[in-house]
Amino acid sequence: MDVNELKRRACEAVDRNAEKIIAVGESIFAEPELGYKEFKTSAKVKKVLDELGIAHQDDVAITGVIAPMKGRNSNVKLALMGELDAIVAPGHRCADPVTGAAHSCGHHVQIATVMGAAMALKDSGIMEELDGDIVLMAVPAEEGVELEYRQGLIDEGKISFIGGKQEFIKLGVFDDIDMMLMQHTDNSRKVAAGGGVGMGFVAKLIYYKGQEAHAGGAPWLGVNALQAAKIGLMAIDAQRETFQDKDNVRVHPIITKGGDLVNVVPADVRIETFCRANNVPAIQDASMKVNRALKAGADAVGAEVKIVDIPGYMTPYECPEMKAIVEENLKLIYGEENVVPGVGYTTEANDVAHLIPTVHCTIGGAEGIAHSSNYEIADKDSAYIKATKMLLCSAIDLLANGAEKGLSVKKNFQAPMTKEQYLREWGHLDI
Repeated sequence: MDVNELKRRACEAVDRNAEKIIAVGESIFAEPELGYKEFKTSAKVKKVLDELGIAHQDDVAITGVIAPMKGRNSNVKLALMGELDAIVAPGHRCADPVTGAAHSCGHHVQIATVMGAAMALKDSGIMEELDGDIVLMAVPAEEGVELEYRQGLIDEGKISFIGGKQEFIKLGVFDDIDMMLMQHTDNSRKVAAGGGVGMGFVAKLIYYKGQEAHAGGAPWLGVNALQAAKIGLMAIDAQRETFQDKDNVRVHPIITKGGDLVNVVPADVRIETFCRANNVPAIQDASMKVNRALKAGADAVGAEVKIVDIPGYMTPYECPEMKAIVEENLKLIYGEENVVPGVGYTTEANDVAHLIPTVHCTIGGAEGIAHSSNYEIADKDSAYIKATKMLLCSAIDLLANGAEKGLSVKKNFQAPMTKEQYLREWGHLDI
């Protein structure tokens, strides 16, 4: 079958299902959930798959869903992925009134486009003419937030990583996957097939322990953990001029607990932070300096400090051959004049990219500031419908005609790490 004819049929099937695709996204948008808690969102994914008659594996990494779709032959396995979780933006019109969760990053659109791909593939019957399999994935917990909660899950043995794709790697989900494609809605009018410059990070949980005392009657009998934390944060600020501009280092702590009562000397103070940079040596350097500064705050007032370093997300690694295929389909769907070089994200898709060919696209259609209360999907055709067509057209290129292009991508890709190296060297896991 001619590839262009397959693409035409796929795009027509997307158009026939356009209202359903948007409805899935809007439903998820209305009920946002934070990472590893996306039970309602996961249920919505399973409902769509059940209605389509697509078998699926549930509860992967707590809330994840995996649904393989078999091709005529299984020469290549391509994963199409969307993320289940939201971010915290309590001022958003659709924020959860209890958790403050809101879809201010477009993950609801990702899930809708993956479900849209499933609808169109079933509608058109194209899978029977492809020589590779498509594995639909709904993954939890892309946003690296609520570190104390997730560390609790790690301590309980329920997960090993704060990010869902990282957990998928550990669980072996990608062991038989040859390549992965996903997209992310942006507030630009342009689109891009990902970018080579992005950020990675190490996450930190910091616990300052002092001694309680009456804050008004005898504060000298206490050890003020809040003062220790303040000094530690100021010491971090004193390090900033040692960070080189070329490394794009970002350290942005928040205090999640500042004490217990206003008339008690604070003895329990907690901080979360990332140490971000665009390369691993800079991440490691910043992490060391931040730890040194935090310890100095404790030493200054005689408090104690416990620092828990948590493996965050890696910096990007690109597959130019696969990226070029996706870029051609972006031009086909959006017009060549609207395709621009991309900027890399801080995401655990970067971790996957170190193991298998991965493309993480940027798709226009949103307005407002990401992770804020004014983020909305303004152009639903671009964000939902055209993005779904791009996923399908790229999949067809990779899997049609004996999966010739997909096999070439697989053969030529030089992975910088094995799964075992990743788990040991980045995840610090005993394997």
